[in-house]
Amino acid sequence: MRSCKTNCIEKPLSLGFKKYGHCVGKYPWWFLILPLIIAGGLGGGFYFLHDREANDIEDQFTPQNGPAKAERTFVKNNFPTSGDFSQLRLYTDGTYASLIITSEANILDVEAFQEVIDLDGKVKNITVEDPFLSYESLCARTGPECATNAILEAVNYNASEILSTSLSYPFNNGTFLGTQVGEVTLKSDGQIIESANAIRLFYFLQENTTRETDQWLLAFLKVFSEESSCKTGRQLSVSYFTSVSRQEEFKKSPTTVLPFFSVTYCLAIIISILSCLRLDCVRNKVWVATFGVLSAGLAVLSSFGLLLLCGMPFAMTVATSPFLILGVGVDDMFIMISCWQKTKVHDKVEKRLAKTYEEAAVSITITTLTDVLAFYIGLMSPFPSVQSFCMYTGTAILFCYIYNITFFGAFLALNGRRERSNRHWLTCMVMAPPDSDSKSNMCSVGGAYDPETEAEEEMPVNLFFKNHYGPFFNQ
Repeated sequence: MRSCKTNCIEKPLSLGFKKYGHCVGKYPWWFLILPLIIAGGLGGGFYFLHDREANDIEDQFTPQNGPAKAERTFVKNNFPTSGDFSQLRLYTDGTYASLIITSEANILDVEAFQEVIDLDGKVKNITVEDPFLSYESLCARTGPECATNAILEAVNYNASEILSTSLSYPFNNGTFLGTQVGEVTLKSDGQIIESANAIRLFYFLQENTTRETDQWLLAFLKVFSEESSCKTGRQLSVSYFTSVSRQEEFKKSPTTVLPFFSVTYCLAIIISILSCLRLDCVRNKVWVATFGVLSAGLAVLSSFGLLLLCGMPFAMTVATSPFLILGVGVDDMFIMISCWQKTKVHDKVEKRLAKTYEEAAVSITITTLTDVLAFYIGLMSPFPSVQSFCMYTGTAILFCYIYNITFFGAFLALNGRRERSNRHWLTCMVMAPPDSDSKSNMCSVGGAYDPETEAEEEMPVNLFFKNHYGPFFNQ
């Protein structure tokens, strides 16, 4: 019976990578320097990082062409907000600043209400210097005047009238007070307000001057965030919020999380390097591991720079991508180092690297293709933030693969040349080969190998899993 061959793809790939590995081993400097030049050039795309940042919560974290957006467009077209301002006709939350003033006692007395009016005046006096912007010039208007707060207008902005004015709830002279007065206690007739513990003031701005209104709202946030206390003279608690508050908090989140990311990233790098530590001063793979991590960093630099040059939006979710790239890059690095250690130490570097590529390249090629395909499928997601993350991550994994078989492989060959000449991993001084009398002196001898297989001795990490961790599960 004729045998069925299942290596029709793997065999030619292995043969092709074997020839390619021989070429990298023969001309390592070309494959080391060219990726550095390419990465440096593409890294220039980070100049546009600020312009490409896409941190708008609604645009990035809601589906494109979703029913909610279509319905909002319908409302916008059929109920336009042109003319006098009306909060009820807004098709979004609007552009606004808001204060919530609370008190443990009744806030509707002369002294407390005067402080509320003072806070109202403080808001209306907020200005931006360059260019000069004031609340009066940016406010949403009802006729020639700025839209007012009904609770303040009911007493003509005169705190002394609050005791003599009967305020009906929830409607007072046809105006709804339910959004402006809180924790209300009504008199026995069930309509007149006896006391309240909270007042909310709104300051709506024009919708067609986004840049200017955002500047004023930021000034509003700055004024109230710099207050030494959230209490006024009568112990009124003041809370503040604007239509850009969520967006500003979202923008600040990377700066608060970045220190934790940095620590985690450094720990991952240190563990990767220590895992390649050898007691043999010639066979030590610390520099190899360092360049393996650097290869992943070059992949991030190149891929992100390229996409920024192409105008791809940079969502905040992309900031977590380098962790994935580091994991993929280090995994490929360990596979290549493991295959390198199985080659015969007395063979030429070109032959050793050719054998390494023959054994390892097919594996990392298949994993790269599946990873890249998985992330590029994510481009079909209706969420722009997911599209951005998948595009940057998939491209970075592709660059990581390219740099692993060029830049990292080239350094592996150069390190192999050092090992072949039996030089120290740090000083590059020629070391004496180990023998039975001097093998214990790690500082003056090196270059040990298994005389039976002529391959390198296993690393301590390999021995731990082989002699202790694996047998533990077989007990």
